[in-house]
Amino acid sequence: MKTFVYPILALFISANALSQSEKKQKDREAIKNMCGCYEVTFNFAETFNYSNDSLYKPSKTKVDKGLEWAQLVTDEEDKISIQHLLQVGDPNKPYIVKHWRQDWLYENTDLYTYNANNEWVYKQLEPSEVEGQWTQKVYQVDDSPRYEGSASWVHVDGKSYWENTTPAPLPRREYTTRSDYNLTMRGNRQEITDYGWVHDQDNAKIIREEGKDDIVLAKEKGYNTYVKVDDSRCAGASKWWKENQEKWALVRAKWDEIYGRNTTLQLEKKVDNKVLYKYLFDKGYEEKAKIDGVIESFVKK
Repeated sequence: MKTFVYPILALFISANALSQSEKKQKDREAIKNMCGCYEVTFNFAETFNYSNDSLYKPSKTKVDKGLEWAQLVTDEEDKISIQHLLQVGDPNKPYIVKHWRQDWLYENTDLYTYNANNEWVYKQLEPSEVEGQWTQKVYQVDDSPRYEGSASWVHVDGKSYWENTTPAPLPRREYTTRSDYNLTMRGNRQEITDYGWVHDQDNAKIIREEGKDDIVLAKEKGYNTYVKVDDSRCAGASKWWKENQEKWALVRAKWDEIYGRNTTLQLEKKVDNKVLYKYLFDKGYEEKAKIDGVIESFVKK
């Protein structure tokens, strides 16, 4: 009996391992399909509000368009990094804006969860909790943390998508105009489509105070479409990245060292009345020592 069961079990384990490997490669392909040149439409609308204030004013519906280059920065078996760059103005003399970055880590156990007021709480997960999953880590324009969450890519009925709900800071379109809430609970769905991909969001605007239950102030729908166009249209952004990638590799390396401390992280909003990205976007911050120093100055001890 043993000589029959063991080979069958071995074949089952081998087939399962092959299936997991094939699934992972499908995941990697889906993630990398988000690279390239895209016409992007950003759509946000506040859908419901739960305020008791009769004078409450919902955020205005916001629709913006842009041309965005998604540059593949890292392509490793368990890590894929994509840097987004906005290209605006005259195509012959475009202006390039370093935008957000997304890193994808396979079966990652180290998470920084946003907890309002510029604080990210370090949490270590058990390997069993993230088996077969990818963590999407999203970063601000200065490569400081924004939000992250772990979930499985799903490939079914011709669709490939990834879904997760996680707390995040207010988006820039909100924190410059709103102070009545201090946390966004982001419901994120990245789905690969026949035209490119879509970032579908169902967000809650949260008031979080220590020792109290969270209060949902309002809800918001976000629907951002990325329509693939010829890469030549983003030539300016691609060129900019080649010219500036060494500097931003130094920035990422410093942040990686900070994240590697595996402890709760709280950041200053400003140092000497200046936000971090304005320092790093300055031409004066090209060398490792200056980059390391200014980033460290924003980390509260």
